Amino acid sequence: MVSARDGRTRQDREKTPRRADAERNIAAILASAFDELSTDPAATMTDVARAAGVGRVTLYAHFPSRAELLKALVHQALEGTKQILDDSLADDRPADQVLAGIIHTSWRLLDRHRRIRRVALAELGSEWVADQHDHVFARLTELLSRGRDQGIFRSDLPASWMTTTVYGLLHAAADEVDTGRVSSADAPHLVISSLLPALAG
Repeated sequence: MVSARDGRTRQDREKTPRRADAERNIAAILASAFDELSTDPAATMTDVARAAGVGRVTLYAHFPSRAELLKALVHQALEGTKQILDDSLADDRPADQVLAGIIHTSWRLLDRHRRIRRVALAELGSEWVADQHDHVFARLTELLSRGRDQGIFRSDLPASWMTTTVYGLLHAAADEVDTGRVSSADAPHLVISSLLPALAG
C-alpha cells in the first residue's frame, strides 16, 4: 500500500531504518577494524566483530572475508587522499607550493594509516594497492603538468615518471618511519626537501 503522506509503500518505510542500522554497523565495523588492525595486524574477524559490538553473521554479511574488510579500509583512506588532491588542485598558487602543501597534508593521513597500509601490502599485494591509486596518480600528474607549464618543474622527464617519484618517495618515507630510522614529524620535511630540487626545472 502507498502512503498518502509521503508516497512510499510500507515496505519502503520499513527499509529505511534497516538501511540506517546497516550504515551504523558498517561504520562501527570499519572503525573497529582500523583500531584492531592498527594495534595487532593479526587481529581476526572475531576480534573485529567483538570490538564493533556486532555478531559474526552481521560482520560477514557486510564483509564476506578479511580481505574485503581490508579493501574497504584502504578505499576509505584513499577517499581522504582524493579529497586532499581535489581541494589542492583548486589552489592557484605556484605548483611547487601546492605540491608541498599536498605532501604535508597527505602525510598526516598516510601516517595515520601506516599500519593498515603494511597489512594491505602483505595480504592484498603491492600491485593491488598501487592499482587503487589511479585517481591519485591522475591528479598528481595534472599538478606536475601545470608546474611544467609554469616553468617550475623540469620538462625532460616523462610526467608519469615524475608522478611515480612523488608517490614512491612519500611511501618510502612511511617505510622508514615504520623501521624507526625516520621520525614521523621529520618525514614530510625530508620528502619535500628531497623532492622539490629533483623536480625543479
